[in-house]
Amino acid sequence: MKAHDGMYIRGQWRPAAGTDTIAVVNPTDEQVIATVPAGTAEDVDAAVRAARAALPAWAATPPAERAAAIAALAAAMTARRDEIAETVTAELGSTATFARRVQVGLPIRVMESYAELAATHAFETTVGNSTVYEEPVGVVGAITPWNYPLHQIVAKVAPALAAGCAIVVKPAEDTPLTAQVFADLVHETGLPAGVFNLVTGLGPVAGQALAEHPDVDLVSFTGSTAVGRRIGAAAGAAVKRVALELGGKSANVVLPSADLAKAVTVGVANVMSNSGQTCSAWTRILVHTDRYDEAVELAGAAAATHVPGDPNDSGSHLGPLVNAAQQARVRGYIEAGIAAGARVVAGGPESPHDTGYFVAPTVFADVTPDMSIAQEEIFGPVVSLLRYEDEDDALRIANGTVYGLAGAVWAGDDAEAAAFARRMDTGQVHINGGRFNPLAPFGGYKQSGVGREFGVHGLAEYLQTKSLQF
Repeated sequence: MKAHDGMYIRGQWRPAAGTDTIAVVNPTDEQVIATVPAGTAEDVDAAVRAARAALPAWAATPPAERAAAIAALAAAMTARRDEIAETVTAELGSTATFARRVQVGLPIRVMESYAELAATHAFETTVGNSTVYEEPVGVVGAITPWNYPLHQIVAKVAPALAAGCAIVVKPAEDTPLTAQVFADLVHETGLPAGVFNLVTGLGPVAGQALAEHPDVDLVSFTGSTAVGRRIGAAAGAAVKRVALELGGKSANVVLPSADLAKAVTVGVANVMSNSGQTCSAWTRILVHTDRYDEAVELAGAAAATHVPGDPNDSGSHLGPLVNAAQQARVRGYIEAGIAAGARVVAGGPESPHDTGYFVAPTVFADVTPDMSIAQEEIFGPVVSLLRYEDEDDALRIANGTVYGLAGAVWAGDDAEAAAFARRMDTGQVHINGGRFNPLAPFGGYKQSGVGREFGVHGLAEYLQTKSLQF
């Protein structure tokens, strides 16, 4: 893997302020494949100053020109799609098929959508005797996670560029190579120097420096709820904007009228995608008590079809988890579920391979709502099946966590499922297997976050309003 030994600041790769580095490890074979600089507060300050200097000209750039720049980025991503997918597989462990289709294909669509939106959005409107302007919020500090390394960068960069903001990105330390490829694309397409900047580094050092920098107007963070709380507190002290996309423990509610086999099979596949490392995964399957035993059998059989192995092997459905700590964390949750009395239907804590950070696809039955595996975000290929007595009981269980990011409802018809979904305390619900829509707002209720991503709602996070009264 190609790796840069500097930071992308003010339109060029420049040496890091310090000499410390971060090793990038391939989670499939546990070998170091590259090193990148461990950025310091000095690097962050240089990047923020570059963004601040570039902001006025970019904010004044006509939306049609900003749209053209975003479209050029989408085209560049498409041209290097295979290279990006291979990089994601190498540093994250996503299967090659999933990496190309979702890890790269989805952010290309998101980038294209913001090119379209920048060209068509009404940044100036008339309300009575007032003219209302939507203006860029300013300099954005974006801190992105490792589970979707390109997608989460694009989810912040695309609307920021469309709004007229300048941005500094601090990618996850486990997956910095994908971020560096993206910076190369920015350079290749000729985006004005300083509008986009990249600083690699550790969260407690570079990430904290970015979140607390006084010249950052908006902090956009995707990651754990625990870190999100700290970022929110720091931003609150400085009275600056935040957008937080945090954890989830989403419920997959199967109503009695649903096609049980389809609901359970698709539900298990949803959790196994990206080896369970998806914040919006439907990790709790809720089934009426009369059909619970049948659902358990279906879930166990479905899990057996998801084969963990080398992500470059076409026969593998699951790659490894991102690192050894994540593997240990997920296996610890599996052991905790067993200790609490849940029954293992498939998988278990033993690793299916001697090398690599693999976890077996695991299905738990006899799970009660109070267990840690039903309350806490595991972030691995682990499914919990819970039983309910009636719809009110199902709703109580579905809403009975601190999270509210996503979910699913299955029923005999869409209207019945939608009626139940409207009562769920969550930001996005899939009805009878409805496809993910990158134009629809994505974000959470409760401790799953603040703000929305994608489409016009995502653009709004990067805008502030001014009204002139005539």
